Amino acid sequence: MIREALIGAAAGAVGTVALNATTYADMALRGRAASSVPSEIAATLAEKAGIDLSAADEGPEGETAQNRKSGLGALSGYVVGLGAGTAYGLVRPHLGDVSIPLAGLGLALVAMAGADVPAATLGVVDPTTWPPSTWMMDLGFHLPYGLVTAVAYEAFNVAS
Repeated sequence: MIREALIGAAAGAVGTVALNATTYADMALRGRAASSVPSEIAATLAEKAGIDLSAADEGPEGETAQNRKSGLGALSGYVVGLGAGTAYGLVRPHLGDVSIPLAGLGLALVAMAGADVPAATLGVVDPTTWPPSTWMMDLGFHLPYGLVTAVAYEAFNVAS
């Protein structure tokens, strides 16, 4: 069980690199800014937990607080990616002969939920207002995560 979880976590890390590369390539190609949603989630969670992210000589919107929000937001992506990979590692042995594309799609949907559900629950975004094109774009960023994680899991499992 620990072996499968560790293989899943490693596969999730590889998948997270794929998701980040896809995101940064999109930013470079389209000239768009990074999403503020992860840092907004981090700020909201810190506020709810009573954690002050600002420096002693700055207010809550100061540079230090902004940098901490950005860092925490980025780290949350790794938590989702490695967490979904770890969970996959634990359930994969029980899924039988599921194909890699189907497993990859499932992983993509789990990763999307890991990002979108907290954002919606905290009121940072309202996915019910998203047009189909936004949902497809979100899936388009998470699909490389899912496929690469599924392929990496199988490769790591064979190699060990």
